[in-house]
Amino acid sequence: MIDAARIIDSGTDILFVTFDSLRHDVARTALTEGHTSRLAGYLPGGQWERRQTPGTFTLPANMAFFSGFLPKLPQPEQPTRLWECRPPSFKTVPPETFVFDAPNLLEGLAMHGYRTVCVGGVTYFSQETPLGSVLPAMFHEAHWRPEFCSPAIESTRHQVDQALDIADRAGSRTPLFLFVNISATHVPHGHYLGSGEDTTASQAAALAYADGHVGRLLDGLTSRGRWLVIMCADHGDAYGDDGYHGRGIAHPVVWNVPFASWVQG
Repeated sequence: MIDAARIIDSGTDILFVTFDSLRHDVARTALTEGHTSRLAGYLPGGQWERRQTPGTFTLPANMAFFSGFLPKLPQPEQPTRLWECRPPSFKTVPPETFVFDAPNLLEGLAMHGYRTVCVGGVTYFSQETPLGSVLPAMFHEAHWRPEFCSPAIESTRHQVDQALDIADRAGSRTPLFLFVNISATHVPHGHYLGSGEDTTASQAAALAYADGHVGRLLDGLTSRGRWLVIMCADHGDAYGDDGYHGRGIAHPVVWNVPFASWVQG
């Protein structure tokens, strides 16, 4: 069990990575077939957990994450939550849970001396529209460029370069909460197979591409010290499953997402 309260009180840096739209079945298959060897070397037990998202598209999922509601196991008994907004007085919270007395995690971490930085991917982080400014505005510092977005075939390389630069500039005096929204697994990703069609196969190819750069990010950060790492998808995507397409729908391929958390370094 991760004692997030003690970890955050100690000022340990935090990396939170979301693979946008990544289905659990795609992530699991890519891992078992050896296409994500860098992630396999970091994930606890070399495996993803299957969890269920609190939101079926990017905006509600991330708002839930930053309010204390990470994906849950598909079972009645749940592990101790990593973080939670201060609850009403009648509720008891395990001592290992980081409780923030603020309306969201980012403000709560800021109250504990953290600098919060976002490296956006999909357009909900672009700051190009009022809605695309909601999530970035929650951070001290937010970065987005068109080359971070899924149509760019080298999006993850650019995002990881940005994230490593942020970590270099942050130094060690102020603890860092670094959030990276990997866009490569969001449509369109058919270009990773030379196609204009998005499928589970092309999402797997996008994940295989991202794997090397995410491994480079983990190598680069954890060589600098200790990090609490959380990785998951915000939701999945349907590609004709039972006739459904896209996200924002009540279908198991959208609910079921990969999840992992661990302390590294």
